[in-house]
Amino acid sequence: MSEHAFEASATISATPQQIWDVLVDAEAYPTWDSGVVSVDGHIGDCETITVHAATNPGRAFPVRVTDFDAPTQMKWTGGMPLGLFVGERTFTLTPTEDGGSTFHMREEYHGPLTGAMWRSMPDLQPSFEQFANGLKARAERE
Repeated sequence: MSEHAFEASATISATPQQIWDVLVDAEAYPTWDSGVVSVDGHIGDCETITVHAATNPGRAFPVRVTDFDAPTQMKWTGGMPLGLFVGERTFTLTPTEDGGSTFHMREEYHGPLTGAMWRSMPDLQPSFEQFANGLKARAERE
């Protein structure tokens, strides 16, 4: 496991499919995740989407959906050309015995420029917690 990572989890009273339906609805992200201004594109296998985050206004983050195993796991990959700095965000949904789910999100960074980029990055842990809590609230309303 990389030491350059952020992660968050939540226990959600909804099935993996119900949560998955929220995770792949790009247009609705700003309604439940206040850390996201917008998500452009279609969240699907091998698709490229652009995330506009509140933590870095005016900057767009293009990512590619590199793993799409509905309704249990999805991975978004983005970064600099030539693999100089790469971020991989993995979303995992695991059913629980009570009919709910455990949601886990982890973003790991790697590549030759990781050390320098990591030192210049803001602490994203609060936005990861906010994402997990927002997803929980949205999925439990459905």
